[in-house]
Amino acid sequence: MLLDASFARELEALRRRLHVRARSGGGGDRMSRRRGSSAEFLEHRAYAPGDDLRRIDWLAFARTGEPVFKLFRAEEDVVVRLVVDASLSLEAGEPSKLEIAKRMAAAIGYMALAGSERAQVLSASEGLTFVSEPSRGRAALPKLLRELDRIEPRGGTDLSRAIEQVTLRSPRPGMLVVVSDFMDSGPFDAAITRASAAGHDVTLVQVLSRDEVEPRYDGDYALVDAESGAAVEVTMDASAIEAYLERLNQLVLGLRALAKKVRGGYVRVITDEPLLPPVRRFVGRVVD
Repeated sequence: MLLDASFARELEALRRRLHVRARSGGGGDRMSRRRGSSAEFLEHRAYAPGDDLRRIDWLAFARTGEPVFKLFRAEEDVVVRLVVDASLSLEAGEPSKLEIAKRMAAAIGYMALAGSERAQVLSASEGLTFVSEPSRGRAALPKLLRELDRIEPRGGTDLSRAIEQVTLRSPRPGMLVVVSDFMDSGPFDAAITRASAAGHDVTLVQVLSRDEVEPRYDGDYALVDAESGAAVEVTMDASAIEAYLERLNQLVLGLRALAKKVRGGYVRVITDEPLLPPVRRFVGRVVD
């Protein structure tokens, strides 16, 4: 199950803190930043530090003693695009990295839809598959969960090409969430940078298995690449593990630097850990 009832309740509290910088210019439920545009009241949400004090409902505060923030239906729209890496390398882990990637995407999609935004699922494996057209609102959640559940691992992936395709095919910028292990053979920094330059609000969600961050191997192994089928014989001793962990650390440092460069977020998820903490970090726009 991608979302259970208790997890959804936690997400309901978090979704009011999810803010997207990108704007796509269509009709929607965010407060318009254009001068002279009209806006109608939509709903209240709890006040959060950093909110514009001019939009606190002071009459409601006088009645209840609790500060609440006014949301408006305006002339702006946000599309949250969830790019899920479905290459064969995501089969690793217990539970698998792909299962956790889909659960993370489901959580983000839930918060977007519950906030009256639009959400779209895209699968990146052998090319980029547009699983669905963007859908809006809570009524679209079952459809989004079905689309995520149908994603199966296959072949390799070219993240750079997939991200470029999203950028080229998106008529308006929005929030772009890339969920992957980022163990890609090619560079994807330039594609992420171009997506950001095109107006997308980018967050990188890296999903890794416990064995990948804490390898416990010792002895001789024949390792087979899950995507290419290429095999290599290695001796896993202390020096080999140290070299591997250094390369993994360089990958993580690169992702952090890239996220900071594009003013985005980077969150790391380990498959055997609870999912709620990384979701909170995602909402908080941290760079892990």
